Amino acid sequence: MCSCDHDCASCAQAGECELPHTEKTHELSRIKRVVAVVSGKGGVGKSAVTALLTAAMSKKGYRCAVLDADVTGPSIPKMFGVSGGVAGDETGIYPVKSKSGVGIMSSNLLLENETDPVVWRGPIIAGMVKQFWTDVVWGDVDYMFIDCPPGTGDVPLTVFQSIKVDGIIVVTTPQELVSMIVEKAVKMANMMKIPVIGLVENMSYVVCPGCGDKIDIFGSGKTEKTAEKFGLPLLAKLPYDKVIADSSDRGDIENAGVHYLDVAADIIESGLPVNIDGK
Repeated sequence: MCSCDHDCASCAQAGECELPHTEKTHELSRIKRVVAVVSGKGGVGKSAVTALLTAAMSKKGYRCAVLDADVTGPSIPKMFGVSGGVAGDETGIYPVKSKSGVGIMSSNLLLENETDPVVWRGPIIAGMVKQFWTDVVWGDVDYMFIDCPPGTGDVPLTVFQSIKVDGIIVVTTPQELVSMIVEKAVKMANMMKIPVIGLVENMSYVVCPGCGDKIDIFGSGKTEKTAEKFGLPLLAKLPYDKVIADSSDRGDIENAGVHYLDVAADIIESGLPVNIDGK
């Protein structure tokens, strides 16, 4: 089990440790806070939560950016309506800006055709993610959100060990199986000594268009139990909402006009609570 807290100055193994260490950003990048959005499995809406959180913080007046670490399944550029190649010069490469000024870097922005697959092995993908952090000229950023690929493999490990992450948000859906996998993501964060901000339950319910009642398609209470087990807040429950889907398809997620993640945004703004090992 890794007990590294990334504080090399106070480490008894300084100079002898073989673990990867936090990498420095480009000299022209000044990033104040980093929040990674993770999930135990794919298809739970992690990228949508990342995009909505970014939009919420941007609307508060903060300078925001998204590092799309889901190299083989990138969807952030589509949601924000950005495309085309990135610009670069002798200084470095620059993120593409969304309509509201959110800086975005994604593998899809480096491909000749956005539908081309990225057929790379794990170490190469992890290396690209690290370069997004070290080589991109992000400029002044108040909040960077990292959209991690699902699971606990190479890329999330690279993010946790190479980037000074201030906190993570775990996205789940109400099914029992997904809740079990969520525990893996939370435990990985605890092993890496990364504070867990809380859980977000996506696809939580649908609202009946006739009577307005909430219908729990997959049942309820499972995510609450997981949150309680680890002493974490359940930050939000997002329904199936056509507005989110349509806004994502149009590349206009910044103007979706939904407020499901306002509480999560307020918590992030208030200072990113430290909650390690459920204590």
